[in-house]
Amino acid sequence: MTATALSTADLPASAIDAATAHLRDVLAIALEHGPGRRALVVFDGRTGLSRALVEAYRRNLPEAVFIDFDSVTPDTVLAAFKDYAAGDLVVLVQSTNFRLDGFRLRVELFKLGLKVIEHVHLSRMPGAQGDHYIEALAYDPQYFRGVGHALKARIDVARRAEVHGGDAVLVFDSPLESAKLNVGDYSAMNNVGGQFPIGEVFTEAQDLEAVSGRAQVHVFGDTSYLVNRPAAPITLVIERGRVVDAENVTPEFQQVLDIIRRDEGEVWVRELGFGMNRAFTRERRVDDIGTYERMCGIHLSLGAKHGVYAKPGFKRKDARYHIDVFVVTDAVYLDDERVYADGGWTVAAS
Repeated sequence: MTATALSTADLPASAIDAATAHLRDVLAIALEHGPGRRALVVFDGRTGLSRALVEAYRRNLPEAVFIDFDSVTPDTVLAAFKDYAAGDLVVLVQSTNFRLDGFRLRVELFKLGLKVIEHVHLSRMPGAQGDHYIEALAYDPQYFRGVGHALKARIDVARRAEVHGGDAVLVFDSPLESAKLNVGDYSAMNNVGGQFPIGEVFTEAQDLEAVSGRAQVHVFGDTSYLVNRPAAPITLVIERGRVVDAENVTPEFQQVLDIIRRDEGEVWVRELGFGMNRAFTRERRVDDIGTYERMCGIHLSLGAKHGVYAKPGFKRKDARYHIDVFVVTDAVYLDDERVYADGGWTVAAS
């Protein structure tokens, strides 16, 4: 069966039941969407995963308005958004991603004060990957919020960090930037919601040139924004915050490095991401890199681009690339405390 056939096949009733239960918690706990607030669901029915999610939302939001993106004009969708007030909810269920003439969906909806749940690129996750995606929607607030805030507390005071994986050690010999949370707790944020599944705490070195050592890449985002897993890990050699060599490199990964060097001159290592979603592991993957980014472990970004942390000498117009790479992770240390072991975060919920 082809990937296209797999992606369009309906998911079993058990998957829809699971999605219904997980999204009930997302709506009630993470989004705090309660009685008296209106909801709009804009969707397409092109894939089995999108249809499963839409049915789950129909069960959880019986009073919501549902609009099939493929059956109306873009102007109809844009007009519908204007009928909703700050604090109402918009859900976007997209097999690809909806294009609305320069209207940056999530950003513009946030400007209207709307809560947003965005599911995107569902067509990239066919077959059993749909089950992995649904499992990743499970929302355990004690884990995501408790462990997430505990990691942030340690990151924000750490003087250095180390990532150990295989025979490689990558050292961040610098304090880290104040960590950002994507854990379903929006109490201190201007916007409520975002792209789901969630589960990440991220930072980067305050001094990018203080990053050095080696890291083994087991998955990277390729030029099609898809998960690419080489047959054996690729070892990055990093000096003064830059990738200076890559061992056991594949043609696809070399292409990524070549493109970054062509347009930016050198390959910087920026983001240090602490993925928290336990539904995704080194072996349990989905093909969409933006979804897999939440996997439980460490990921880095290659390229000069990072929209959250401004650094001297990095101009937004010149920084073009932010390529996620996922490194073999056996242990993570913040100062002398080991915070990752046996495939999971070991800090106690704060």
